[in-house]
Amino acid sequence: MTIVSLIKRLNIRQLFKLIGLGLQKPLYIIPTFIATKRTLAICDSLYGGEHHLHGKANAFRHSLWNVLICQRVLKVSGDATKSEYWAKMITDLHEKLAPNEPLEQVMDLHNNELGRMYFKKLKDATEGEIISFLELKIKNAKKVLEVSKFHNYSNDLVYIEED
Repeated sequence: MTIVSLIKRLNIRQLFKLIGLGLQKPLYIIPTFIATKRTLAICDSLYGGEHHLHGKANAFRHSLWNVLICQRVLKVSGDATKSEYWAKMITDLHEKLAPNEPLEQVMDLHNNELGRMYFKKLKDATEGEIISFLELKIKNAKKVLEVSKFHNYSNDLVYIEED
């Protein structure tokens, strides 16, 4: 799903939420957009369309997206905590505006959170280093089929379907 197609699906209330968020931190919008486009390009290159499903490629995409948003916004904000908070606001809003089934949504939120956690280690890493790091993490990702089980994997990427 592209950003434009997502925006077209929004109702007026959702659109105002998105605009309101952008008005709060207008300087963060372009870095966020660039991080989002770069995430999709990397995942398309590595996984084709599989990253749009609910497997390991999707877990990789969500964690990468959060790391890249944090990294790009850090260049503007100069504050890692503010960058992480912004990434959380944006990615949580995305999950609210483009809702999945409960299991899928919990998976996405979990992997988003891990991406922000990984950012703490990867703040100064190159894109290649980030990709290598996440590829190692994805090898140990855990398959989870119940919402109540996600808390058991607080340090692991998770997925719900085989790629």
